[in-house]
Amino acid sequence: MPALALIFNAFVWGVSWFPFRQLEGHGLHPVWATCLIYAAITLAMALLRRRAWGLFARQPALLGLGLAAGLTNVGFNWAVTQGDVVRVVLLFYLMPLWSVLLAWAFLGERPSLAALARVALALVGVAVVLKSPEADWPVPASLPDWLGVAAGFGFAVTNILLRRLRSAPGEARALAMFGGCAVMAGATALAGTALGAMAPPPLADPGWWGWALLLGTGFVFANVCLQYGAARLAASATSVIMLSEVLFASVSSVALGAATMEARIWLGGALIVAAAVWSSFARAPAAGDDRRMLSPQDLP
Repeated sequence: MPALALIFNAFVWGVSWFPFRQLEGHGLHPVWATCLIYAAITLAMALLRRRAWGLFARQPALLGLGLAAGLTNVGFNWAVTQGDVVRVVLLFYLMPLWSVLLAWAFLGERPSLAALARVALALVGVAVVLKSPEADWPVPASLPDWLGVAAGFGFAVTNILLRRLRSAPGEARALAMFGGCAVMAGATALAGTALGAMAPPPLADPGWWGWALLLGTGFVFANVCLQYGAARLAASATSVIMLSEVLFASVSSVALGAATMEARIWLGGALIVAAAVWSSFARAPAAGDDRRMLSPQDLP
C-alpha cells in the first residue's frame, strides 16, 4: 500500500502540467493558481481540523517542511507551464546530486567514490539533456530550467524532513505543507504582480474554477498518499518509486504535444534515472535503520 500510494502521488504530479496549462489559458498564472488552490485547502483544514493548528504550534520544525514544500510546488508548477515538460521533470529528479551535497554540507558525510560516480553520471545526463544545438554550454538556459532544478532541491529536502518528522501527527504535517505552499506561492505571486511580471488573477472569469477544483482535490489526495508512503518506506525506496513521475509526465506530454523526445533527451534521461536508481539501491537502509536524517537545525 505505501508503494501504491507513492505511485498515485507521482501520477498526480506527472499529469498536473495539463490542468495548470488550462488555467493559464484562462488567464490565471500558475503561481497565482498555486496560491489560491493551497490557500483554499489550508482554510478548509482550519475549519474542519481545528486541532491541527495546536499540533502544528507544538512542532516548530514543521516550518522547515512548509518552506521546502512551498519551494517545490512554486518551482515545479511554474516550470511545467512554461517549458518542455519532460526536460523540466528530468531536471527535477537530480536526486543523487542533492543527496550527496546535503549529506556533505549538513551531516559532514564525505562522499565516497561510488557517490561521486553517481553524481558524475547524473551530471552527464543533465549535460546531454541541456546541450541542444542552439545552446553553447550545457547549463540551464531558461527560467523553466532553473525552476525545475530549484523544485527538485526542495523536493529532496521535503522527503528528508517527512522521514525526520514521521512521528508528528499527519494533520500537522499536512497543514505545514499546504500552508507553506500557500504562503510561498502568495509571496511570489504578489511580488511578480507588483513588478509587472504576472497578471493578477481574473476572479470574474468562471472558466478556471473547475480546473482549480480538480487540481486542489488531486493535490489533497496526493499529499495524503505522499505522507503515508514516505513515512513508511525508506527514503531510498521512495526516491525510486517517485521516478515513475518521469514516465507519467513523458507519456502524457508527448501524447498531447507539450514535449519533444529527441534522441539526446532519451539518452540523458536514461543516465539521470540510472544514477537515481543506483543511488537508491546503494544506500537503501535495512528495516529499522535509524540512520540520522537532516534536522530542521541543519537547514539553511
